[in-house]
Amino acid sequence: MVSGLKHIRRRRHSDKGRVLSSVSMCLSQVRLDANYFGQEMASAVENEAKCLMIPCVEQLEENTNPDLPLLFWFCRKNPLHFHFITDSIAQKILSALFHTWMVPAVRVAFYDADELKSEVSWIPNKHYSGIYGLMKLVLTKTLPSDLQKVIVLDTDITFATDIAELWAVFHKFKGQQVLGLVENQSDWYLGNLWKNHRPWPALGRGFNTGVILLLLDRLRKLRWEQMWRLTAERELMGMLSTSLADQDIFNAVIKQNPFLVHQLPCFWNVQLSDHTRSEKCYKDVSDLKVIHWNSPKKLRVKNKHVEFFRNLYLTFLEYDGNLLRRELFGCPSEADHNSENLQKTLMELDEDDPCYEFRRERFTVHRTHLYFLHYEYEPSSDGTDVTLVAQLSMDRLQMLEAICKHWEGPISLALYLSDAEAQQFLRYAQGSEVLMSRGNVGYHIVYKEGQFYPVNLLRNVAMRQVHTPYMFLSDIDFLPMYGLYEYLRKSVVQLDMANTKKALVVPAFETLRYRLSFPKSKAELLSQLDMGTLFTFRYHVWTKGHAPTNFAKWRTATMPYRVQWEPDFEPYVMVRRDSPEYDRRFVGFGWNKVAHIMELDAQEYDFVVLPNAYMIHMPHAPSFDITKFRSNKQYRVCLKTLKEEFQQNMSRRFGFAALKYMTADNNS
Repeated sequence: MVSGLKHIRRRRHSDKGRVLSSVSMCLSQVRLDANYFGQEMASAVENEAKCLMIPCVEQLEENTNPDLPLLFWFCRKNPLHFHFITDSIAQKILSALFHTWMVPAVRVAFYDADELKSEVSWIPNKHYSGIYGLMKLVLTKTLPSDLQKVIVLDTDITFATDIAELWAVFHKFKGQQVLGLVENQSDWYLGNLWKNHRPWPALGRGFNTGVILLLLDRLRKLRWEQMWRLTAERELMGMLSTSLADQDIFNAVIKQNPFLVHQLPCFWNVQLSDHTRSEKCYKDVSDLKVIHWNSPKKLRVKNKHVEFFRNLYLTFLEYDGNLLRRELFGCPSEADHNSENLQKTLMELDEDDPCYEFRRERFTVHRTHLYFLHYEYEPSSDGTDVTLVAQLSMDRLQMLEAICKHWEGPISLALYLSDAEAQQFLRYAQGSEVLMSRGNVGYHIVYKEGQFYPVNLLRNVAMRQVHTPYMFLSDIDFLPMYGLYEYLRKSVVQLDMANTKKALVVPAFETLRYRLSFPKSKAELLSQLDMGTLFTFRYHVWTKGHAPTNFAKWRTATMPYRVQWEPDFEPYVMVRRDSPEYDRRFVGFGWNKVAHIMELDAQEYDFVVLPNAYMIHMPHAPSFDITKFRSNKQYRVCLKTLKEEFQQNMSRRFGFAALKYMTADNNS
């Protein structure tokens, strides 16, 4: 089945904006932000082995809190094969999502949209989808020659039934029928919507191309490429441009060749456009198969049943997507080597080990959706740009606006959320002028699974999406000083970061006050430090974590100074983008940063403290993981075991130079 995914534009309408709406499959919920990619992405899904297929849902921009029964979560019995026509960024995001989702019996193929633009760029198009809205015309040429039939779907649709029912309609095609379409449910092609309205030619009301059944093999024999091109060239001489993108050209072809069409029952494409007559299509909402949100208003469209439709769509968005990882009974599928290797690794773990859950977490594959919201940033050309890296969960969302006000540079954030929380975050972000005004913040959703907070995995996810030469490794509870972004960029040049291995230390302080007059200079900070409004970070509970920073020296320092690594040192640092990642074995609370700083030291990074930089930790309630650490003796025992294993691993990797780590104090 092929699905042409037409975007939902929320902001800009330029070709370069890479705006693409999501495809959320209710049983393989693929979610992409409607702002990020090109204006349309074509995706194909083929039906294999005569098995059943799943409904799909597109992510739109409004959200409510539906409470509908789980109608058909486990109805799928067949493999799915998606063919996506995307730009390079969309491919990166979809590849990561499918790779980490590990949904059984799902295959994915990608085709470069940029290579296809020349095929349709000669067609003037007024539709907001731009050039991407024409790419369904070239599917016979784009998709594999041995692919015989596909279903093409716009992304602004909601399936309310098993898609296998639609696939079965192919058997009803007769004679030279090669296109399965539903009649257009407005008067657009009748030309009577307003005075002087002149639509493209169509057969009667015409047909809507939001849902198309294509017999590719027969279309190729009919020389489809030549057919649509000649028709488009002829009509453009009088029409000058298309208004509804590919739909105008499909209808013009059908007007001349009506034998090509097998008309589908209207319930396979119930269109909620601004001028819809769709309510005449059905007597009850239970009759519907596919709901098509083809109005620019999307979920805000006027319709007497829109609340039901909206809740149906929103329900799927909040379901736990990890449920889709379970195997399909009675559905043979190709072996997935990644899944097999993972299962083999997990079977080698001793389930009787008291630290089994800790060890298992290291190998857990968390479903990951990169660039959940619009992102658009080009690093500066001078080679000094810096990205702030942090991770967070739902209970830290309130820090985002403040951090954005303190740090004007790019930010890469990994958010650990459930599916329902991801939708809550979407609503929160869309309601924030501060967040919506920033295009240089990358939000990467790592979906919840397991009992631990995978802090170092989250850090690594955020680090991998850094596009600047340098990154400032921070935590979400800290506010950087005003101007730190520019100060770090200047330090890059001053300290020759490009040609040396340095970790620039930003001294960390904390306040116990929820309302703080944030110091605008080092002098103000020292004053607040003396008055007891501020303290050096964790001085009262974990002094050695930041003691090597040498705060006494920092008070009067005017030049950067080097400090030596000491056991349990865990400063916040700026490093080059190619620096080591964090060790995934450390989850929850304890030793997650200490191990990383030890790794930097082992790789001979110099720790250099910046004399005019600082960051302040803001107060918050204790995290769930630190509570477990404090109350659960076995948690502490397992953390100690993991620390010892990490130190032994360092000794094997770095030999004699790592002896100092073996003798480091293990109490933390």
